[in-house]
Amino acid sequence: KEILEKYHDLFTRQWEGVIGNIRVPSQAEWERLLTNCSAFLFYGMEKFTSHILLNRLVAMNIPKCHLMILLDLVRSKQSYQRITNSDIHKSCLRTAIERPTETAVLLSLTGVRSIIANQWYTTLQENAERLEILSENLLTIGRTTGQTVHILQK
Repeated sequence: KEILEKYHDLFTRQWEGVIGNIRVPSQAEWERLLTNCSAFLFYGMEKFTSHILLNRLVAMNIPKCHLMILLDLVRSKQSYQRITNSDIHKSCLRTAIERPTETAVLLSLTGVRSIIANQWYTTLQENAERLEILSENLLTIGRTTGQTVHILQK
């Protein structure tokens, strides 16, 4: 919410989305947001792919999405339990497809042009810091995604 308020005058008036602690988006809402966006930000617990039906995602066409930022892979006791219970019913191939590199490949195949994503598990605080750096560099300073990722790597 702080980020939305801080950057409201720049671009966020055009932003549409769902704040997860208010409600969980339906599959139809996920699909509508993904297919109508020029940029997509996911900031949440566990894997992005655990929140959306993977078979529907791979069938989507998302060519208008120039940038997808996945600040996921945060784990809490509750989220870990939810994912563990869900993963029991998945094949090894299905869980392998949900890994970060494979997710980026799938998103690329659906038409997403650039993807910034975590490669390993992290904390909410670290993702909050990443979101602040991304917002500052992309929205205020106007750096390219490559320049911004390079700053994140430092």
